[in-house]
Amino acid sequence: MNNYVYIVRCLPVLTPDAPVDADKVIEEILGQCSDRDRETIAFLLDGFDGEKLTVDFYREALSHESPFIRGWFGYDLDVRNTKARYLNRAFGRPEEMDTVSLSEEERDFDDAPLLMEVLSGDDILKRERALDDLAWKKIDELTVFDYFDLDAILGFIAKLKITDRWLKLDEQTGRELFRRFSEEVRATFKGVDFEG
Repeated sequence: MNNYVYIVRCLPVLTPDAPVDADKVIEEILGQCSDRDRETIAFLLDGFDGEKLTVDFYREALSHESPFIRGWFGYDLDVRNTKARYLNRAFGRPEEMDTVSLSEEERDFDDAPLLMEVLSGDDILKRERALDDLAWKKIDELTVFDYFDLDAILGFIAKLKITDRWLKLDEQTGRELFRRFSEEVRATFKGVDFEG
């Protein structure tokens, strides 16, 4: 059985700007977890690899036993679909082009208007930071009642990945995001059947 209290208490204090060695911290966490929990963490980490984000991945995520996995990847899918709709409008394409729908029912995404406002910003670095700030807030919402359990650890790892991304960015790298932005959704779902 995992000692979640010990694992959580040993985690470093994490803020969006705090530099830590993400790989080392994740390795230490994995070393203290059961095989089952390591599988769940590996699934979460797969979600930060764009090539693995397929319709099947999201289908599995949205039916996962972990509430955090379900909530986080439901949010991630909503964000990616909103980005696709924004780009489609900007380029005069059909609005639902390159979006992923996993059911007949429309998913409610309360943050869609705020996200559209963020996406319309001119400063690329500020826009990317605002998107990550929204993601950070979502992680807080998903783990608000999780203190010493696996979902608390998953939330920590998700924040760690956000922080790690910014540690690897500089001004020039941030500006490069502009050129890639319009292709992000297509690259994420490359080779995927969008009919679901």
